[in-house]
Amino acid sequence: IPRTYCDDNDPLDILVLGQEPVFPGVLIHSRPIGVMTMIDDDEKDDKIIAVHSYDPEYNHYNDISELPPHRMRELRRFFMDYKALEHTDRAVVVEDFRDARAAHQVIVDAIQLYRETFLKQ
Repeated sequence: IPRTYCDDNDPLDILVLGQEPVFPGVLIHSRPIGVMTMIDDDEKDDKIIAVHSYDPEYNHYNDISELPPHRMRELRRFFMDYKALEHTDRAVVVEDFRDARAAHQVIVDAIQLYRETFLKQ
């Protein structure tokens, strides 16, 4: 997410659910529905889960608890496999999924950390 910063020294990660493929780094209209709390090599590495605002398959979801259980298992497995392929020697733990309100707070905190880190007056 642009203009955010996290404890892992990167911008806040977001996964946007939608029917159409998009490239990493593309800006699209989306709505956060939850956050996946994750530990990557002993560092907090939260992932915002969002839906594409204009995708008729997903835009009716308002909270991650509304997703089918299988989709939740897919998300968990995707990040575990992705991180394992990226860094085979690091421990990755997907802790939990939290609601849209928690996702909003994670975003607010990451924006604040960005401001404190890069926009010091």
